[in-house]
Amino acid sequence: MGSENNIKIMLVDDHELILNGLKFMFDAETDFEIMATAKNGIEAIDKLYQNKIDLLITDIKMPEMNGLELTRFTRQKFPDIKIIALTLYKDTEFVKAIIEAEADGYILKNEDANEIKTIIRHIMNDGTYYSREIVTILRDELKSEKSKSSNLPELSKREIEIIKLICQELSSLEIAEKLFISKATVDVHRKNIVQKLEIKSVVGLIKYALQNEIVSHL
Repeated sequence: MGSENNIKIMLVDDHELILNGLKFMFDAETDFEIMATAKNGIEAIDKLYQNKIDLLITDIKMPEMNGLELTRFTRQKFPDIKIIALTLYKDTEFVKAIIEAEADGYILKNEDANEIKTIIRHIMNDGTYYSREIVTILRDELKSEKSKSSNLPELSKREIEIIKLICQELSSLEIAEKLFISKATVDVHRKNIVQKLEIKSVVGLIKYALQNEIVSHL
């Protein structure tokens, strides 16, 4: 039986073998609960409406509706759901597209199983994760796309400080410990930052920070 505190997961992949392998891997963890599986984006959307999901883990290349389209839909209709792309593909075009869709993580399938579980817990604690190879593409692409807006919102020194720490992949709790403030205070700052910048995800915040030179590297 599941717990209210469990991370409720949907797995989406068009390969039955991959789905079964992921289910087996997560079933061994007491804080993970597989709520649904799907083999393409269309099937996944139906199940998003039928189940309470905290985390969507999806492949990118799938028939009927791919993982990129599913990510865009989920980000728009279910903004509170965290999204991880778990895939074999690290082509620049895929990376740029999934970043633009603002997935919270991009993990290659050759990552160690224990590392994948650690990454998931980090993302669910308001973190973000992109494999090192992916981060290089993210950095190079976004640094070349400077913000064209001359009316950038005014951020406080503390908000800028928190943005920089978020870009270092620190969770809210880790930021609180580093700045010697409460997690609740960090959460208030994060909420204010999101409202000022009109950004829906951590990835969107990282994009903003790079484009506006709040950070120069990841």
